Amino acid sequence: MSDTAGTTRSGETDQSLQRKLNRKVIALSISAALGGFLFGFDSSVINGAVDAIKSDFGLDQLPFLAGFAVASALLGCAIGAYFAGRIADRLGRIPVMLIGAALFLISSIGSAFAFSVTDLILWRVLGGLGIGIASVIAPAYIAEIAPKRVRGSLGSLQQLAITLGIFAALLSDAILANAAGDANSPLFFGADAWRWMFVVCAVPAIVYGLLAWRLPESPRFLAGKGRHDDARAVLASVMPRAEVDGALDEIETSLREDKENARTASLRGKLFGLLPVVWVGILLSMFQQLVGINVIFYYSTSLWSSVGFDTGNAGTSLTISVVTAVVNVLVTFVAIFTVDKAGRRPLLLIGSIGMVVSLGVMAISFAQSVQVNGTPSLPGAWGPIALVAANLFVISFGATWGPLVWVLLGEIFPNRIRGKALGIAAAAQWLTNFAVTETFPALSAFSLPFTYGMYAFFALLSFVFVFFAVPETKGRSLESMDDLKVDRGGRAAKAAAALKASA
Repeated sequence: MSDTAGTTRSGETDQSLQRKLNRKVIALSISAALGGFLFGFDSSVINGAVDAIKSDFGLDQLPFLAGFAVASALLGCAIGAYFAGRIADRLGRIPVMLIGAALFLISSIGSAFAFSVTDLILWRVLGGLGIGIASVIAPAYIAEIAPKRVRGSLGSLQQLAITLGIFAALLSDAILANAAGDANSPLFFGADAWRWMFVVCAVPAIVYGLLAWRLPESPRFLAGKGRHDDARAVLASVMPRAEVDGALDEIETSLREDKENARTASLRGKLFGLLPVVWVGILLSMFQQLVGINVIFYYSTSLWSSVGFDTGNAGTSLTISVVTAVVNVLVTFVAIFTVDKAGRRPLLLIGSIGMVVSLGVMAISFAQSVQVNGTPSLPGAWGPIALVAANLFVISFGATWGPLVWVLLGEIFPNRIRGKALGIAAAAQWLTNFAVTETFPALSAFSLPFTYGMYAFFALLSFVFVFFAVPETKGRSLESMDDLKVDRGGRAAKAAAALKASA
């Protein structure tokens, strides 16, 4: 009887310990993922300010320069992402997070006091450097500290943080614009509301910096620097002690192999000069942006106004944007709860199909636009249809491509090239984001149906790409990624069945 009771008590103790460890690794992952919050906040805070900036700086007749002012931060993101991995391998993950937070804080204040479009662009590029750094370090850090059984779910927190940042930015924009009357009207101390929108950016920058200061360093980085006791202590804080030695041995074995194979740690390969897996990461990043998702969050206020959704209230179209952002946040939980059950490939394929359909409907809807008293409007049911399609697009993206690309980028590359390859892939993502953001004003002026039809075409290509080129990484350790192969049947079919069952 006593043995049975002791076993029960021991079992309860083990379960209690496991829950405690789970809470710890989740807390660490959330703190690291707040870098994504900075990205989401900064990328969308300009949504509510863009029309006011055009007016203040005389950009109404200069759509290219207006688009560049919005997209300029993305150039800094690309540069920051490219160098982040190299800097993190030298200084550590945590110092690089702190650098990112500091750059973003400085950019926020500088943008608020911008006196011309030129210095606004410079401040936003500086903030982009910080965001690019954070975007690379967060998924890498989470992948290195999270147990493999929950790595996908925790990696998805990066996208959840991005969506929360987008929502928070649009909500704060709406509150400030409505309080002032519009974004170009004075608010506190005589400063226009759009300037206060940038001041608010300082809050998440400070919070991210304080949380990053308290994070433990990545066990893989510590082991690589010979600090094995420190690495063991970090591992013991996120997994049962019985698993620590095995995990550390796996990391150290991988590091020795990396050192022995240093000459093969190049990204160069026979496929257009790069290794195939590097191209997979680059194209995943590019397709995530080529479907036009960030147009919804950068320009949605202007977009809905341009097709007749502004009824005279300054906050109407901005409120629509906030609702869309809420949808984006909620559907990210679908990925968090299914990615480690269903796998990465099935979710991406389902998301591509959903995006093709919804973007196609948006293109058809915008083709019905007519001029009413010199103002564009969607007649009859086409307005609501366009709104529903836009939100279905956000759902399709937010539950699949949004979070899962970050998950895959954090885990798909072999250890020996992970830092460099992740930097290249993230830089490609930011550059593609820049291209889409910069070209949208001119493309939308030319034809909204053509623009969204083009995004639908890229969504179709993304399905083909995933089906033929993207391997499944579910349930694999980071140290076993060297022999990844694409599975177009078998495991993918089982994963699809698991997704259906979980639903």
